[in-house]
Amino acid sequence: MDIIISNNANKPIYEQITSQIKAKIMSGELNAGDSIPSMRSLARSLHVSVITVQKAYEDLQRDGFIETTVGRGSFVSAQNKEFYQEEQQRIAEEHLQIAADIGRTNHIALSKLQELLALFYMEDE
Repeated sequence: MDIIISNNANKPIYEQITSQIKAKIMSGELNAGDSIPSMRSLARSLHVSVITVQKAYEDLQRDGFIETTVGRGSFVSAQNKEFYQEEQQRIAEEHLQIAADIGRTNHIALSKLQELLALFYMEDE
């Protein structure tokens, strides 16, 4: 599994592992039922501690992206996409609430906020 770790990143290594595996699942590179490397194997290939990979796998399991069975290993969960989309929507809602509060406090027209949102949304297209 191709995962790139940066020691200079602002994110801890376990979070880098977690986010890259989530991205592979969301992009369809990893599908429901696919196995992911054992903790020891991934730790060895990334030259990191098994404890670091264990923390990443625990987070992935807690968030519903993988399922781990003793003796069988870890596999991509079938429910991961819906959960991830709900999580991302919740985060977007929090940021939009902050933007709305700033807009109201500073008398920024709703139409201007909508225009800005549309601009940011279409930015990468």
